[in-house]
Amino acid sequence: MKTDTHTDVRRSEEVIRKHKEYLWPAVVNYYQKPLVADRGAGQHLWDLEGNRYLDFFGGILTVSIGHCHPKVTGAIKAQVDKLQHTSTLYPNEAIVALAEKVAQITPGKLQKSFFTNSGTEADEAAVMLARMYTGRFEVVALRHGYSGHSLVAKSLTGQAPWRGGAGVVSVGITHALNPYCYRCPLGKTYPDCGVACANDVEDAIRTTTRGRIAAFLGETIQGVGGFITPPPEYWKMVFSIVKKYDGLFIADEVQTAWGRTGKKWFGIEHWEVEPDIITSAKGMANGVPVGLTITRPEIADAFQGMTISTFGGNPVTAVAARASIEVIEEENLRENAHTVGAYFRQKLEGLQEKYPLIGDVRGMGLMQALELVKDRHTKEPAPQETVQLMERTRENGLLIGKGGLYGNVIRLSPPLNIGKADVDEAIRLLDKSFAELKL
Repeated sequence: MKTDTHTDVRRSEEVIRKHKEYLWPAVVNYYQKPLVADRGAGQHLWDLEGNRYLDFFGGILTVSIGHCHPKVTGAIKAQVDKLQHTSTLYPNEAIVALAEKVAQITPGKLQKSFFTNSGTEADEAAVMLARMYTGRFEVVALRHGYSGHSLVAKSLTGQAPWRGGAGVVSVGITHALNPYCYRCPLGKTYPDCGVACANDVEDAIRTTTRGRIAAFLGETIQGVGGFITPPPEYWKMVFSIVKKYDGLFIADEVQTAWGRTGKKWFGIEHWEVEPDIITSAKGMANGVPVGLTITRPEIADAFQGMTISTFGGNPVTAVAARASIEVIEEENLRENAHTVGAYFRQKLEGLQEKYPLIGDVRGMGLMQALELVKDRHTKEPAPQETVQLMERTRENGLLIGKGGLYGNVIRLSPPLNIGKADVDEAIRLLDKSFAELKL
């Protein structure tokens, strides 16, 4: 929808042209005509042409408390004027305050943090540390998982499109079946299945490793995979299996942390499992690049040799992350994510009743997904219809995400401080967009 913001189509076209000319083609553009972002405020984003959008993807689950939140931007500005960067050569109050706060809110005895710049680095650091601590090398990950863009992270990733055209060279990583109930890889139906997918983690260890592993790494809810949400018993079962074979349990909370799933700080807490290591990033600093790997003291102290993350935990990032966590705490946004998330889920299920194209609705809190299918009986994926829906929602003023191995899952992850009125508007725009599809 148009606002009175100055419209400059030529500037937008010039940005698009130069983007293509000067950036790698690996940079993703969702739309036929790329959206050139100009500014944001709260739950809204404006493009360079003056169009306003209700943002229900939040920079891929990163804008956790709204665009340009004044407490976060204020903390950044004050820190820049005081001390911007020293690397980790010297301790500073900002990094210590953040690490202390994170230790206070993480489950179990997790206490010592290593800060980096992204979820990719956080996951890679976790795997490296697990190998050092255990003296073993082999790691189990999950199919349909996503861990980032480095070679180790691509090796952990269980989706061919994201593993890279150059091939994956990191060894010592194997993949077990994931808990994809809507498309059960074993052809079973929950709960009669006995959560057989969890037992496959043990089969993977027994058949594709030497029988004792360094670690298991899994996303609490698989993000890029399409917000694949496991059944209630799954994580406790997997945790027991990992411990049986002397491995560390790494909970990948890059997308599910900081209240995103409702009520809890971290997604894994819903399943009452205490990980040995948690990794996170994205919503931790509301858009400032950050990565977190936190573990128990005895595991952290097993680190060998020297390493440094030049920009990891720099004072500006540290105060941005601390401020973001404080906003979530002070405004009770974990509870809001639960309450408004439940309301959102109810409305999405209403759309499912109306549109046969929606095969499945899943997720937790303000992390909800719609899987689109051509036929509910065969569950044939509908990637073309998904692309068409995204174009219609963009035209109608709503930003949404896409995911899934087949490119047929709509991902919805608005800021945690939205209200029910925002949900109503998003549902209205989704309804309008579904009705406009040419099927």
